[in-house]
Amino acid sequence: MLKWALIFFIVSIIAAVFGFAGIASAAAGIAKILFFLFLAVAVIMLIIGLTAGNKLIRH
Repeated sequence: MLKWALIFFIVSIIAAVFGFAGIASAAAGIAKILFFLFLAVAVIMLIIGLTAGNKLIRH
């Protein structure tokens, strides 16, 4: 996901340089959504990993 967010970010920068404001705006929006989705999944996996690790240590 982070890879795709970076790709859309680069596409938005290139589109902005060439004057395609609509495409740049759309690509930047997609990149922002993918980045925050990545952050949410990363935090959820961190919490799951910490709780599973604590359960393994206790047993």
